Amino acid sequence: MSWKDTYTVWKNNNDLESSLKQELDDLAGDQEALEDAFYAPLEFGTAGMRGVLGAGINRMNIYTVRQATEGLASFMEILDDEVKQRGVAISYDSRHHSQEFAYESARVLGVHGIKSFVFESLRPTPELSFTVRHLHTYAGIMITASHNPKEYNGYKIYGEDGAQMPPKESDLITKYIRQADDLFAIKVADKEQLIEDQTLTVIGDEVDRAYLSEVNNVTIDHELVEKEGQTMKLIFSPLHGTGAMLGEKALKQAGFKNFTMVPEQAVTDGDFPTVKKPNPEDEAAFDLSIKLGKKQNADLLIAVDPDADRLGAAVRQPDGQYQLLTGNQIAALMLNYILVARENAGTLPENAAVVKSIVSSEFATKIAEKHNTKMVNVLTGFKFIAEKIKEFQANDSQTFMFGFEESYGYLTKPFVRDKDAIQSLVMLAEVAAFYREQGKNLYDGLQDLFKEYGYFAEKTISQTFDGIKGASQIDSLMAKFRDEAPTKFAGYTVTAIEDFEKSLKTFVDGTVETIDLPQANVLKYLLEDGTWIAIRPSGTEPKIKFYIGTQAATYEKAQQKRADFESAINQFINE
Repeated sequence: MSWKDTYTVWKNNNDLESSLKQELDDLAGDQEALEDAFYAPLEFGTAGMRGVLGAGINRMNIYTVRQATEGLASFMEILDDEVKQRGVAISYDSRHHSQEFAYESARVLGVHGIKSFVFESLRPTPELSFTVRHLHTYAGIMITASHNPKEYNGYKIYGEDGAQMPPKESDLITKYIRQADDLFAIKVADKEQLIEDQTLTVIGDEVDRAYLSEVNNVTIDHELVEKEGQTMKLIFSPLHGTGAMLGEKALKQAGFKNFTMVPEQAVTDGDFPTVKKPNPEDEAAFDLSIKLGKKQNADLLIAVDPDADRLGAAVRQPDGQYQLLTGNQIAALMLNYILVARENAGTLPENAAVVKSIVSSEFATKIAEKHNTKMVNVLTGFKFIAEKIKEFQANDSQTFMFGFEESYGYLTKPFVRDKDAIQSLVMLAEVAAFYREQGKNLYDGLQDLFKEYGYFAEKTISQTFDGIKGASQIDSLMAKFRDEAPTKFAGYTVTAIEDFEKSLKTFVDGTVETIDLPQANVLKYLLEDGTWIAIRPSGTEPKIKFYIGTQAATYEKAQQKRADFESAINQFINE
C-alpha cells in the first residue's frame, strides 16, 4: 500500500485510540507530516526501535508497540514451552506513555500465554538487564528513548543473558514483526485477568534489594569511602528520570552521606521541564547542578539520563568554575582507579581485561597496558561488550574489569550486561574520594593522568538527516568516504583504512589484513601521528557520526589538532 492508503486505514478506524485520532484530525491537510508518519514502518534494528510519539506506522504508539511485542511473542512460540514459562521482564522510564507501553506489551504476551514480570513503577535500564538474569526470564523489554528529547520514546529487547538481543535473534524477531503487518488485528489480553491468572506478575522491592546488594560490591575500598564519604560534597541529578530512587540508595549504601540531589530534577517528569534534552553529555543539562554546586562548594557534579544507563560529570576547577568531563575522560579516571586500587589490594587478576568500543579513546588503552591488563576492542553497541563478558566467562580466558563506550556508558561489574549509570555513580564517587584523600579533586586527577600518558582529545560530531530522504543522504556520505577515501586529513597522511563492512584493513602500501570482528557499516582512518577518525551511521537515530581521537604533548596542542581534524572532515564533506 502507498502511504496514503495506510493513512486512510488509520483515519477510518473507528477504534483508533482517541488521542491518536485527534492528532490525525489536527494533521489533516499537512501532506509532509502525514507522509513522514506513514511512508514506512518504524525501523526495528538490533537496538530495538526509537521514534517520535504519535499516530502512524513510523511513530511510537500502542499499535507499533503491540506489533513489536507480537514479533517477540511469535519468535518465542517457535521455542519450547519452558521458554514461555520463563517469560519476559518489562521495565520503563519516565517518558510519556512508557507505563502504558509496558502494559500493552504484557497484554500481547499474555494472549500467547507468555508470562511477564512488570515493574510496579519506573526503573532504570540496567536494573532491567539485571532482572532478566535475576529472574531467569528468556527476554526483557525496556521502554525508553534514553537521552532523546521529550517527543521520543523507544522499545528495546534484551536476551536471556541480560544483554540486548543478539543480531541473529533480533533479525528473526524483526521478520516476525513485519509479518504482523495488520497492526489493528493484534490481540491483547485483559490486564487484570492476566494478574489474576498470574500470567502477569508485578515486581518491585525484592528485585531492587537484590540489585542494590550487587551494587554494594562495586565499592573497592570501603575504608576510604567510609572516611571521605562523610564529608565529600557531591551533587547528583537524575534529570527527571529513573535514577533518583536507586541512585540515592546506592550512594547512601556505599557510605556517601553528604550528597544533594538537584531538587527540581529529582521529580520524575516526561516533559523534562528544566532541560531541552535530558542528555548528561550536554553542558546545558548541568545548569542547575552547577548553580547548586557553586552554592555548596561541591567538588563533583554527576548527572544520569532518564533511564540511568549513561552518566556525565563536571568537576570544580581551581578558579571555582566547573568543567564537564568527556565520556572518555570519565572512563580513564575510573579505569585507572580500579586497576590501581586492585593492585594495591593484591586482587588484580593476571588475566584482567577491559573492553571498549572501536570509537573510544586510546587513553584507556595506555592505562591498561601500564597495569598489564588486556584491552579488547569491539564494535559500537554495548551488546558487543556483553558478548565478550559472556565469552570470558565461558572459556575462563579473561577476567572482566571494566567496559565502556565514549558515549558516556560504563560497566564495572557484570551482574548487569549493559551500561549502568547506578554502578558508575558509586564508582565515580569513590574515585573522587580517592583523590580527595590526597587533597585533590577529579580535575587534578585527570591532569595527573595527562602528564603521565599524554594529552588526549576526542570529539564526536553528529549530523542529523530526518525524514524520507535522510537514510539516502547518510548512505551517500558513507559511500563518499568509502569510495573517495582521503589520503590526508589536516596535513597528516592516512596510513591505513579499516573497513568493517568488508572486514578489511588496507595499508597505504597495499598490504591487506582481515579484521576479526562482525561486519558493520563503519570506516576508520589511521593517521601517521597516531590520530584516528571513524565514521558510522547511528544505530538508533537518523544520524551519521564522525569520531576523532588524537594526542599531543600539551593540552593546547591536542585541542588544536582536534579542531584541525574537525575542519578537515567538514571540508571533505562539503567538497
